[in-house]
Order: sequence, then structure tokens, then C-alpha cells
Amino acid sequence: MATKTKMATEPVPRIAIRGSTGLLFHNGPPSYELNTDGPKDPSKQCKFMTFSPNGQYFAWTNSAVVKVVAVKEWKLIQEIPRPRVLYLKFSPKGTYLMTWEAFITTPDNPTGSPNMNVYKTESGQLLKGYVFKKHSGWELQWSDDEKVCGRNSGSDVFFYENGDLEKVACKVGIPKVASFSLSPSSKPHHVVCYIPGKQGQPANGKLFQYPKFDLSQAVASKSFFQAEKLDSFWNAKGTAVLLMTNVDVDSSGASYYGKQSLHFVNTKGDSSMVSLGKEGPVYSVEWSPNSTEFTVVYGYMPAKATVYNAKAEAIFDFGTGPRNVVYYSPLGDLLVLAGFGNLRGGVEVWDTTSNRKQVSNFQAADSTWLSWCPDGQHLATATTAPRLRQGNGFKVWHYSGAMLFERPWNKEEELWEVQWQTFLSNTFKPKPIGQAKVQGIEPAQPQASKEVYRPPLARGKESNFKLHEFEAPKFIRPGYGLPPGVTVVSEPPKGPSKQKKKRDAKKAKAAEEGAGAEEPAPKPAAANPATWLPKGVTEENLQTDDAEKAKKIKNLKKKLQDIAKLKEQASSGKQLELNQSEKIKKEGELVAELKALVL
Repeated sequence: MATKTKMATEPVPRIAIRGSTGLLFHNGPPSYELNTDGPKDPSKQCKFMTFSPNGQYFAWTNSAVVKVVAVKEWKLIQEIPRPRVLYLKFSPKGTYLMTWEAFITTPDNPTGSPNMNVYKTESGQLLKGYVFKKHSGWELQWSDDEKVCGRNSGSDVFFYENGDLEKVACKVGIPKVASFSLSPSSKPHHVVCYIPGKQGQPANGKLFQYPKFDLSQAVASKSFFQAEKLDSFWNAKGTAVLLMTNVDVDSSGASYYGKQSLHFVNTKGDSSMVSLGKEGPVYSVEWSPNSTEFTVVYGYMPAKATVYNAKAEAIFDFGTGPRNVVYYSPLGDLLVLAGFGNLRGGVEVWDTTSNRKQVSNFQAADSTWLSWCPDGQHLATATTAPRLRQGNGFKVWHYSGAMLFERPWNKEEELWEVQWQTFLSNTFKPKPIGQAKVQGIEPAQPQASKEVYRPPLARGKESNFKLHEFEAPKFIRPGYGLPPGVTVVSEPPKGPSKQKKKRDAKKAKAAEEGAGAEEPAPKPAAANPATWLPKGVTEENLQTDDAEKAKKIKNLKKKLQDIAKLKEQASSGKQLELNQSEKIKKEGELVAELKALVL
């Protein structure tokens, strides 16, 4: 009985559905029935719908008005007469609603009117209107506490505080900022600014602590020689961000996806390039909700998927497979790898705890969308138009691979969008992950055969043909994250690869040709590890019983050691990156700070 009481306290998530028959709702697990007490809209012009991030509000536009309901009682609270609105966006707490419509001019109004507007959700009061012609990056970016928000205006970035959109609180003083990204965290807030390169100069991604936007105050900086745009992926705590550079056209012609590279930066100033274990495009990047790890799907098919810790160190490899997206469950204890498009909708569900085991593997054929239910136990897949106009509908699955509900659409109808109702992060409690498959239902339509076509003469015979060589999952850092007493059994070592054989043969040939030649001068010995110490400071000076001071000394020591290594590399002729050169310039400040602590 105690278990039933606990389950009863958790709400039933609803599923919002938008299509050619209008707007409607289904209940989520366990009933899945059509909801009758929620909002409905029979209009065939429902162009957009969205829940507020905290689940307090739901809004949609039907080419006549924008409607807003309070989710607690599903009561209509606002109707905003803007028939041309195409996109909607709530602020993190739902306090503000932003709308965007196409910018137009008329003979009577040749300069046009604001096409991006910000409203107070509860009152419907119009707070501010802006002209923003592009439909990408149009919305204001907010911190989770709604204390700070920012917007792009040409090559400028303006920030506002406490919802006062009439007064600019701060402006980024760097010229030619193409885009920015505000961290989702509360104070201290951080901002990534992307500055495109020009005339042979590299592009730059710079991390600042708000509101310190002077170039000399950058917390971290990365330079990119191949970057037409920059996408930022923050973790939930706002302490680290992944920067993915994109070039739309791969000049080598190897990929029609263009070319991407992935970089890691945190608010402590650490930065590095994320090492990917296979050549090819980056398809998907996702942080775990607990901010301790992230997963990347990348490489030419069959794609690799790798888990990295909060220091951007690879810790687990899922092997290769036909997948191009990754989604963590809302509680972070499960993870989905899926293949959309021509990858036939294969879905893998993995346990992300220390076991790192695959829980299930099933087919959701022709799926164009997948999303976890807020309870972290179920997920939904859908086939939507205009991507696919045949076989529209959605399904709800248990993470064990059982299909629990299916709602197919008629051939005359189109399904455009499906969304789970949103909730606060602590609404649903973690539950044990089971390995047994729960009882499900059979699909309404027969599934396509998974067997590869074989000519009649080859049927019934064993085939040794393989289109791809798939790699098995493995721990990259043996023992990382494993429970006590559990060890990883390594695979037997393989023989040298073809590439290694070629390299060895090339080295041997070079050695023969160079026999008798004058031996090269020996490389200079590595610098003494103690050379980082400033004059007048000894290791004994660094010892202290003050925990706070010891922490600061340790941090300064690491930075000065890194600078000493960079100086050695520079003296040996290595070309340093721009951010590495900037780090060396800060040596004097760090030395002065260390001396102030220990002398």
C-alpha cells in the first residue's frame, strides 16, 4: 500500500498533439486515453505550441490569436490578438512569453513594425517590441533565475536585469559579435561570445563572467580556423560548455554534413579539444542532467558514441552502430541512442550508472521524433509531417523495449508535432532500473522485415559478408565508475593494424637511407619541474594549515606549471595557439598573487 500511495502523489504527464485536425491532448501512462478536460482547438491552422520550462503554462497560436492556459487548472488566462505569430517561447520560470512573426513592410509602413514581442504571461501586458528579421536566435536568452536576459542586435549584444527591458544594464563591448550564449545558472552568470574570423585570422569563442566583457577579462578563449558558426551546449549547472564549430561545406568533399569540431571550456578557465575516436561529422551532443558527463555521437556510419566526464576525458565507448541522436532521461539514469532518417529507427536504451549495460534494443520504424517522458520510465516516438506524410502517428514505449500505446493517424490526416508536458526537475523520483521486459502490445501495422535481402540461390546458406565492421562497447578508462569488486576483462590484444605496419615499414626504410648520416643533435632536456617557482619562493613557503589559502595556492601552482610547460614548448619552436599565448601573458599577475599569499 505504501508504494501505491507514493505513486499516487506523482502526476500523470499529458501529451500535447498538434496536426491537421487541430490541437488535442492524450493522458500519459498508465491510461493513455484521450483527455477531455484539457484545452482543445479544432483549427487546422495551429502553427506552434509550447509548455513553459517549469510546466506552469501552455501556449499555442492558431493564425487568429495566441492562447495561454494555466496548467494547474487548465484555465485560459490570455488571448493575444496576433494572427501572424509563428514561434513562441517562455522564459525559464514562465514569467514572460515571447512571440515572433515574419517582418514585413507596407506602403503605409515602409519601415516596418516590431516583429518580436515580449509579454507578461499572467497579465498579457506588452513589455517591449523589437525588430529581429531572422527566425533563428530570435528569442531573448534568460538565466534560470530570470535576473539577467540578453539579445543580439546586429553585431551588438545587450543585457537587461530583473525584467526591465527599457533599460540596458550592460553591453558587450567587443566588435563584430555574431552570436552569444548565456549560461542557464544563477549567479555568477557566464556568457560565450562568438567572433567570426576574417582575412586569414581565426574565429574566436570567448567565455566571460557577466558583466566583465573586456577582452583582458575573458575567463577562457578558444580560436578556430574552420568555423562559420558556433553552437554552445551548457551543462545544467552552468559550470561548463561545449563549443561545436560548424562549416557548412566540407572542402575535402568527404561529408555532405559539412565539418564540425568540438571543444570543452569550463568557468574555471580550463579548455581543451574533445578528442573524438573516429573521423566524420558530429551528429548529436547531450549533457547528462546531473552535469557530470556528456555523450557525443559522431563519425562516418556506423557512428561511434562516447561518454566523457566533466573534464572532457573519454570514459566509456558504446561501440559503433546505426545511430545519429542521443537523449538522456530526465533523471539521468538512462540514455537513448537512436537512428532516424534512413537508419530505420533503431533505438538502444542504456543504463548510465556504473554498470553501463544495454537495457533494451528495439525498432521504432520511420520515426522522426523521440522524447523521454518526464517520469524517466517511458519514451514516445512519432512519425510526423512534413518529414513523412505517410504512416503518421505516435507510440509510447517502456524503457525495457515494450510498446505500451499506439495512436495511428488516418491517411487523410497529418500529425505535425507531439510534446510531453513539462514538470519541475524534482517532481518524479528515481526508480530501480529493471532488466526484464514489461508486457506490451503488438503494433497495429506489421513491421518491415529486418532480414537483408538474399537471392534465392544464397538462401539457407551461411553468409560471411559484412557491410560494416561494428565495434563492441568498452570502458575506455578501466575501473572508472565501477562498483567495488568489479573489474573489466580486457579483450586479447590484436595484431598490428595495416596502418601501423605501413608506419613501421616507412620508419625502417628511412633508417636504412639515413644509415651513416650525421646523427641529429640531441633534444634539449625538459625543464626542471621547479622552474615554475618565482624567485624568492620555495616549496616550503607553499605549505600552510589554512585550507582556503592552500586551495588558492594549489590553483596558482597548477596555472604556473602549465605556463612553464607552454614556454618550454615555445622555446622548442612549437607554434602556440592564441589562447595559450594569452595564458603566458598572465604569468606576472599569477606570480604577484602567489607571492602575496606566501610571503
